[in-house]
Amino acid sequence: MSYPIPQWRVVLDGTDLTERIAPRLRDLTLTECRGGDADQLDLSIHDHDGKMALPKRGVRLSVALGWKATGLIDKGTFIVDEVEYSGAPDIITVRARSADLTADMRTRRERSWHNTTLGAVLNALAGEHGLTPRVADALARTKLPHLDQANESDMNLLTRLGQRFDAVATVKAGALVFAPIGAGTTATGKPLPTVTLTRRDGDQHRYSVADRDAYTGVRAYWVDKGKARRQSVLVGTDDNANRLRESYADEATARQHAHAELERVKRGIAKFDYTLAIGRADLFPEQTVKVSGFKPEIDGQRWLIAKTTHTVSGSSGFSTSLELETAA
Repeated sequence: MSYPIPQWRVVLDGTDLTERIAPRLRDLTLTECRGGDADQLDLSIHDHDGKMALPKRGVRLSVALGWKATGLIDKGTFIVDEVEYSGAPDIITVRARSADLTADMRTRRERSWHNTTLGAVLNALAGEHGLTPRVADALARTKLPHLDQANESDMNLLTRLGQRFDAVATVKAGALVFAPIGAGTTATGKPLPTVTLTRRDGDQHRYSVADRDAYTGVRAYWVDKGKARRQSVLVGTDDNANRLRESYADEATARQHAHAELERVKRGIAKFDYTLAIGRADLFPEQTVKVSGFKPEIDGQRWLIAKTTHTVSGSSGFSTSLELETAA
């Protein structure tokens, strides 16, 4: 019986280090997030003979993962921002984050937009950082009467807008991506394929469902300056409504936040974590998943990948862990 052989590649500033570090590999972990948090690469290698140099912060690491039978899948480029040297036995651990999140994107700024659209703001952000805007049409047309960026980085602003509109808001592969969570499409409207997984594909799983956050609606508040009083807007029903603490500038903004929060509540009622025995480098956040071989409540649910963790170990091969939440 033949077993699949994992394959991987690590390139440091254009130099392929794969063969050199393969005998020393302790583990390589790539965590891919939906938005807000940067994708992260953790690489740990043995340095028992002291022959490995510590990499400098700021260098670029490119990573590809896969299997010898099917080939490699490019998983992006990362910038080293943490290096750790520990022992005994001596181990070098390198942590790197998505290269698209530049220092300039984390620089705090002061500015405002007036009588514009969400698409115009996101296109401006993309242009300032040399990124290609990938903004879903339905969101791009949303009117923004006023938007402040007060002592806030462009990345934080992008994340905040993503929370306001319940959207994937991230920077990957040279593009600024802004698209509805769970839409099943890319920002350009191209459908994402549904992934089918069976119980035989994995070796660990955990399902949880809870009523404590099963709100029927969300109520948000806004200040009516003309009447000098606080008003509210309800999305969903008031049977068991969650109330947002913050007061917003106008009714439209309050409604947007209430709608986004209700969508997050719906997705979070049930969660399913699944570790695949044979790693799948082709899986990434926002893909929809259909599973079989579990309980009816699990098999009958459409799932959405919220987070992927790909791990290559020197001792146990290549596996992929999925954090799934309910899809609408």
